[in-house]
Amino acid sequence: MASTLPVILGPDGRPMSRPDVAEPQTARLASLQRELATHPTRGLTPSRLASILGAAEQGDLVAQFDLFEDMEEKDGHIASEMNKRRRACILEWEVVPPQKSPTPIEKRNAAQLDELLQEIPDFEDVLFDVTDAIGKGFANLEIEWHRVEGFWLPKTVTHRPQSWFTLHRGYRQEIRLRTHETKDGVLGEPLRPFGWITHVHKAKSGYLERAALFRQLVWTYLFKNYSVGDLAEFLEIYGIPLRVGKYHSGASEAEKTTLLRALSSIGHNAAGIVPESMMLEFHDAADGDPKAFELMMSWCERNQSKVILGATLTSGADGAASTNALGQIHNEVRKDLRDSDLRQIGTTLTRDLVYAVAALNGLAPDGPRRAPVFQLNAQEPEDLATYATALPQLVAIGLRPTVKWAHEQLGIPQPQAGEPVLGAPALPTLGAAFGQQPGRAAFAAQSPADTPPPMLQAALLAAGAAPAVDGWLDQVRALVAKAESLQDIRDGLEALLPDMTLDQYAAAMGQALAAAQLAGRYQVLQEAGGIGG
Repeated sequence: MASTLPVILGPDGRPMSRPDVAEPQTARLASLQRELATHPTRGLTPSRLASILGAAEQGDLVAQFDLFEDMEEKDGHIASEMNKRRRACILEWEVVPPQKSPTPIEKRNAAQLDELLQEIPDFEDVLFDVTDAIGKGFANLEIEWHRVEGFWLPKTVTHRPQSWFTLHRGYRQEIRLRTHETKDGVLGEPLRPFGWITHVHKAKSGYLERAALFRQLVWTYLFKNYSVGDLAEFLEIYGIPLRVGKYHSGASEAEKTTLLRALSSIGHNAAGIVPESMMLEFHDAADGDPKAFELMMSWCERNQSKVILGATLTSGADGAASTNALGQIHNEVRKDLRDSDLRQIGTTLTRDLVYAVAALNGLAPDGPRRAPVFQLNAQEPEDLATYATALPQLVAIGLRPTVKWAHEQLGIPQPQAGEPVLGAPALPTLGAAFGQQPGRAAFAAQSPADTPPPMLQAALLAAGAAPAVDGWLDQVRALVAKAESLQDIRDGLEALLPDMTLDQYAAAMGQALAAAQLAGRYQVLQEAGGIGG
């Protein structure tokens, strides 16, 4: 069972009083819980939009955050592009010890924290909620704690709307709960330590009121909204024949009403009646081109894709122009954004979640400086064929990559203790290399199409026999060095392999030298760019 430290260090490394984790901070704030969202996009005009943005810069953020919610809800393109960027951050994760010289205790604490965090229900939802800060500048998730078998663990991690918070400009900008009470002469209530995951996402530098990515989308949202409305009106009017009703000069109001009703009936039902003294005329539909509206809508969506994903060709906004090659190039830009998002998210979860669990359970005795780290696995498995060819050659010229690095580059997890693994085929023995020659037999059993060129066969045979030959030659060298006469050498060779005659020794040596020579010729041809058959 984990012990509780008498003194807990805060995220800044300074001693702090034991945090209040008995109940969530907003449990008694009924005014915020009952607050209903407004919808600023209803009847949104340029002047009203400018006033919403200006009010946010003066500290009134509610309308701006409600506007952001409406944009994501009503604009399908913004919702789709934001979903791509946010979902790209939901990856496999782990808690790892500090990178620089971790001690056995730090490794053990990291493994225990990883196991504890695995018990948080629906942790992928936590990752998704944290990414809400990408578009809106910051996201606050409230932690409700409980004890499980003596450990303090998050029971729930709940996303709270950005409109619940206000910003205070001091030495550093501080996010506070938007209450009517004043704490320390500042409007709002400070967030309790270890009670929140507060992720501030840097889409651009500056104060948070203006740093939200959605602020770069509000004008294209408005222009696109106008274009959609104009296109709907255009389609409602153009393309429909104009119906004109004529009445005589002395017609009464009742007769005029009858004629108008007949015109409406003909428009909807393609049938109607009018008095004989009245006349109906049909004029050709007015000509019009909706491409101007589509052009404006397309420009707005391309601009939105650039802001959110850093490119347009990964979103389908360019239609036929979005070739696969260009899409791959632009996709690299989106990976750069994703890597930046992951780095920022990892820093936040390390500070506000991993360290909180570690500190409350006595698993970070040295404070946040040597605390375990939350790490999202963004490593993509590299081309196995490329590495299989390059690594042996790099090792052969003296490079010494670590096993850990190779596993990370290839995306292959390292085996746990006792876990079965695939192994390399057994190296040929001396007798197999020079006597039975299984390599030649294997080549003979292959079909002609699968059989390597003769020069390559020789190189492969030489490479396969190299370990056995090198070991045998080392024994022969040692024997010659110790021998005082040719008789001693002959007797020693017989002792090395009793079943081999001197003729067989000579044949083996000749075959080894021939294989070495052929392998050398093969290497020269390979470097020259052509392999002989």
